[in-house]
Amino acid sequence: QVQLVESGGGLVQPGGSLRLFCAASGSIFRIAAMGWYRRAPGKQRELVALFTNGGNTNYADSVKGRFTISRDNAKNTVHLQMNNLKIEDTAVYYCKAVGVQTTWSTQDYWGQGTQVTVSS
Repeated sequence: QVQLVESGGGLVQPGGSLRLFCAASGSIFRIAAMGWYRRAPGKQRELVALFTNGGNTNYADSVKGRFTISRDNAKNTVHLQMNNLKIEDTAVYYCKAVGVQTTWSTQDYWGQGTQVTVSS
């Protein structure tokens, strides 16, 4: 069974920074991609940043220039550096890993979520 554990959330003032961490463990043959999603109050879960197995990254328009995703494939970990945080960034942040079962079959794995609150 694959498990994802997130950490690094907390309470910060606008303009502050946080660094989120996620580690995957368990029966993993290969992880094709890892990324971060978030769910703000009253909104659907949305993609924040994605790091593919091929080294490509994607960011939500709202976080471009402020957030940076990094990945260590050997350790099955992913980080999200969040700078210049805004009140609108307040949400529960979830780590996601796409595990490869076969050439044409994948399985999504999700962490439990970590709360990020930006408030003055």
